[in-house]
Amino acid sequence: MSIGKISTKALLLGIFTLTLVGEVNAKESTGTALEKSNLKKALYCMDILENRPDLEPSLRISILRNECYSEDFIEHAPNIEGGREGLLSLFASRYKKYPKLSMSIKRTASDGDLVWLHLHVKHTPESLGAAGIHIFRMKEGKIVEHWGVNQPVPEKSKNDNTMF
Repeated sequence: MSIGKISTKALLLGIFTLTLVGEVNAKESTGTALEKSNLKKALYCMDILENRPDLEPSLRISILRNECYSEDFIEHAPNIEGGREGLLSLFASRYKKYPKLSMSIKRTASDGDLVWLHLHVKHTPESLGAAGIHIFRMKEGKIVEHWGVNQPVPEKSKNDNTMF
């Protein structure tokens, strides 16, 4: 094989490799502007909802009502009254009962109008808390629908993996 053919093959292989690497990197950082905006807004709302004891409860509820949850909000959790006001009423009472309520976000994802959040929520700093997965459907910068699952963090696990 001549040096010219080897150089051409090496050049083509290099171009192919760079193209493939570029596609892989693009997929790793994918996310439309809408998906990125939805994720950013969902994170902001969850921070206000579950992680801002420095704000007065009435201010938190006002921000959630005006900036985060649509008037037509649909709740799928069976233990929460339907609609935006049912959710806000629940959190108003939680803020009184658990003034040190906190949350840390472990994982996030977004796809189209859906956002997923994997959380660790604690009612008190010393509690083990619960692991939660929340799925939000977003529309025009507000949460319009919510599905969620939670399970308590046990003192002992039957495996060596964490819930987070």
